[in-house]
Amino acid sequence: MELREVLLSLPSDRRPVEQFLQQQGLRLEEDVEYTVIAVEGEKIVGTGSLSGKVLKCIAVESSLQGQGVASRILSELVQEAFRRGRDHLFLFTRPENEKLFTPLGFTPVERMEKEIVLLENRPNGFVHYLVSLREHRVEKGVSGSAVVNCNPFTLGHRYLLEYAASHVSTLHVFVVEEDRSVFPTEVRYRLVQEGTRDIKNLILHRGGPYIISSATFPSYFLKEASEGTRLYGRFDATIFGKRICPVLNISRRFVGEEPYCPVTSLYNQCLREILPQYGVQVEVIPRLEKDGRAVSASTVRKLLIEERWEEVKALVPETTFEFLQSREAEPILDRLKKKPDSRH
Repeated sequence: MELREVLLSLPSDRRPVEQFLQQQGLRLEEDVEYTVIAVEGEKIVGTGSLSGKVLKCIAVESSLQGQGVASRILSELVQEAFRRGRDHLFLFTRPENEKLFTPLGFTPVERMEKEIVLLENRPNGFVHYLVSLREHRVEKGVSGSAVVNCNPFTLGHRYLLEYAASHVSTLHVFVVEEDRSVFPTEVRYRLVQEGTRDIKNLILHRGGPYIISSATFPSYFLKEASEGTRLYGRFDATIFGKRICPVLNISRRFVGEEPYCPVTSLYNQCLREILPQYGVQVEVIPRLEKDGRAVSASTVRKLLIEERWEEVKALVPETTFEFLQSREAEPILDRLKKKPDSRH
């Protein structure tokens, strides 16, 4: 048996991998960037892929399970991830397959029984994250939460956070940390920080790898809703409600109404389904509107591409507008014009 890298850009390489995964009840997800196959002769007997920090689409022919094939595939994927400078890795699998990966250094983060389990290669990674949050716990009053991406931070985001903060004693705001947006993570975090500095009961957090990330909710970063979107959305909501909310004494989550993006709309549905099971009320806030249209980051990005600065100015806080006109923003705007279909 040998391992081979396949070039998914070639239909002749991609098709056999898709067919093998279909036979195993899986699908080749569109965001994979590196794939290997295990072959005997010319027959595929196993495969696995890497996407960012996530190992996925791992499958081995049933007759060869327990014979070290998965171990060899996983080892190759881990080494490739390390070569790319990624050392904190995650993988999704079915609960019945968890035992295949725990001997290889992966420990469970969370599971939904009979559906899915997320593992990571740091024994206490999630525990350390929760400990870092605990120092921001507020015992008195009602603690609420919001999770935002802000690509970039708009008056719509500001309206949501201002409304939420006025309805709770403490508002915990998590900025999505996954660097898959045109505006880099640190820029998005800073724009939220500067644009909400006057909201005194707001505590700002980096979302880390456990809140709307490629690990907990990979479908969020794809252009269209896929078969796994609802499953991943429910899983992300479960981690938030079951593990994160108790640490920060959170009993409410605020989300913006989503008239445009089907993935975010479906995610909101998952939050409304899952979070009440953990004592967390979900409140959907109608979008701020200007001239009869919801204020959105996607609209701002479109206006930036078209260099319609006066219209941009009407949709973003002054701090965001100042950044957009700075030299620091120039390479970001150049990237935006080259990649106009960016999501979130």
